[in-house]
Amino acid sequence: MQLKNLNCNFLGKTFYFYEEIDSTQDEIWRLVDNKKIVNGQLVAANIQTKGKGTHGRVWHTDESDNIAFSFYIEMGKNISSLDGLTYEIAKVITDIFEDKYDISLDIKLPNDIMCNGKKIGGILTEAKVIGNKVKYLVIGVGINTNKSFFANDIKNIATSIKKEFNIEINSFDFISEFCNRFEKIIQRRSK
Repeated sequence: MQLKNLNCNFLGKTFYFYEEIDSTQDEIWRLVDNKKIVNGQLVAANIQTKGKGTHGRVWHTDESDNIAFSFYIEMGKNISSLDGLTYEIAKVITDIFEDKYDISLDIKLPNDIMCNGKKIGGILTEAKVIGNKVKYLVIGVGINTNKSFFANDIKNIATSIKKEFNIEINSFDFISEFCNRFEKIIQRRSK
């Protein structure tokens, strides 16, 4: 499968989409372990059965048409080159919602996307570091775009785009736009 309207040199050019998978983040790590990965490879899913959040938490992607994707970036740079990267990812996400959908979202450091005080999305940044060099990054993004059911443990702290604004977001269009914007940031950081 290919992403439409993708204007990238590498990010998202190799794209795997699953109707259902345990975790897009885990799938990237499996591809790394099996040496079947290329720079910029992206894995997205309609449903994740074991989505990953930070600190070992679960990211609930149990309903269809929400945004769940992970990607792999080769770096070869000093670990300090990661400073502020998760914030920049969050900024790309909030800028897309502002520019394309006229939706204003907030960033709660270090990695949460918020709406009206509730979590609507999150970013998981993992890295392979050797010495003081970052060999590569595995970055996961989850955004509740269409979610309507929230389990008891998150119903008071989480929300979705559809619940708050009653609009639907095309996941593939969003991912393409994310890649188009974020690749420029990675290229700048890789110089």
